[in-house]
Amino acid sequence: MPDSNFAERSEEQMSGAKVIAQALKTQDVEYMFGIVGIPVTEIAIAAQQLGIKYIGMRNEQAACYAASAIGYLTGRPGVCLVVSGPGLIHALGGMANANMNCWPLLVIGGSSERNQETMGAFQEFPQAVRTSIYGRPGACYVDIPADFVNLQVNVNSIKYAECCMSPPISMAETSAVRMAASVIRNAKQPLLIIGKGAAYAHAEENIKKLVEQYKLPFLPTPMGKGVVPDNHPNCVGAARSRALQFADVIVLFGARLNWILHFGLPPRYQPDVKFIQVDICAEELGNNVKPAVTLLGDISAVSKQELASKKSLPMNYYTVFYHVQEQLPTDCFVVSEGANTMDIGRTVLQNYLPRHRLDAGTFGTMGVGLGFAIAAAMVAKDRSPGQWVICVEGDSAFGFSGMEVETICRYNLPIILLVVNNNGIYQGFDMNTWKETLKFQDPTAVIPPMCLLPNSHYEQVMTAFGGKGYFVETPEELQKSLRLSLADTTKPSLINIMIEPQATRKAQDFHWLTRSNM
Repeated sequence: MPDSNFAERSEEQMSGAKVIAQALKTQDVEYMFGIVGIPVTEIAIAAQQLGIKYIGMRNEQAACYAASAIGYLTGRPGVCLVVSGPGLIHALGGMANANMNCWPLLVIGGSSERNQETMGAFQEFPQAVRTSIYGRPGACYVDIPADFVNLQVNVNSIKYAECCMSPPISMAETSAVRMAASVIRNAKQPLLIIGKGAAYAHAEENIKKLVEQYKLPFLPTPMGKGVVPDNHPNCVGAARSRALQFADVIVLFGARLNWILHFGLPPRYQPDVKFIQVDICAEELGNNVKPAVTLLGDISAVSKQELASKKSLPMNYYTVFYHVQEQLPTDCFVVSEGANTMDIGRTVLQNYLPRHRLDAGTFGTMGVGLGFAIAAAMVAKDRSPGQWVICVEGDSAFGFSGMEVETICRYNLPIILLVVNNNGIYQGFDMNTWKETLKFQDPTAVIPPMCLLPNSHYEQVMTAFGGKGYFVETPEELQKSLRLSLADTTKPSLINIMIEPQATRKAQDFHWLTRSNM
């Protein structure tokens, strides 16, 4: 007589949603961000049941930014779950940002039903994960037809591919390494530029040894900060312009000669400067400037002073960052976006650990801040409990995704938001000027396009959802509110920091920089 239990097991059914979730789990996916709807709701539920952390966001764009940041911070792609049509369109900004930053990302979208009888599409997950992390990382999209989500299949007919292995470690040609060493030895003014590719490659140990053994000055790009600590004596971040201008040999570790580095062209650089380019992507070698030596391979294998603070009121950017830096935990994540807020913060706010700095990146994207902060907070809670995420936002940048404060409070994430508020984009009006201007004409005719409503109380967005909010106008108030925020680990905080509406960036003056102090 046949075994009835065996017969029942052999006929056990599983939904497509559960197969998708298990396929993701098998690929070591830990985090999923998104907004549910038909037909992807069941996928989110199934993912949660298998232990994948699902974070429901308020906009697909922010969800995609968060998922891409997970890819950078962990080396495995985060998942952004969206519905078809507008949901996918909203996620395109995050996908473009991931591609420009070279961060692994998996976007899963639901689409209309198709008449298909097999589950072959689920075999795409290993291929998609591999594509997202091998070579130059980036975004991948997997389309899931609606009928696949609810389709029932026999569990014995499902075969899950093994977890995609980490990318193989490739090394540069030995002859190229020898040539690079010779060029560096003969240099009079060598300079290392450390990019976020070096951070992604976990190259910190080897690069630090290179810096210290050969006494080489180095300059980190914004998200390369922390690979070698910013307070290292060989860091020339405080004299960035002069360091670039007078270097005769520059080694690029996972840094691209794009707009952030002025394309590698004069007058920012010497006309005859020699570049040594280290990159995982062959297509990147030789972009904009022909290098003297190219080293194709894994970066790890190949291997500021703060500006003085102004004491008068209202505060300026440097005053704010001076006092923030004094209390900033050395192990915190720093997320930053805005115009002057991000540019000045890159110089003043220091990092001491790799992969702990996130900002607008290569694509110069505004609106990434809160999504990035949420992703960093999830990683911090899971891997380093007690770590803070300090998210520094300009008031305009905060407006792009400010409603994600509700998400932060809903999941009670360890995030402190600092909104540096100058009442505008680059510059704004003070309240008196604003009122005087409105006396004569309609706001659409007389208010400059860069101005925002003066003295907006952004901290009330946080208190509305149960977090703590502070409105500060003096260094003493800033110090006290930040101290209280760091001491209270039970809830997130937002500090709304009022500064001079016409505050700008100081002109750089590095005439004192010489070879001896580089």
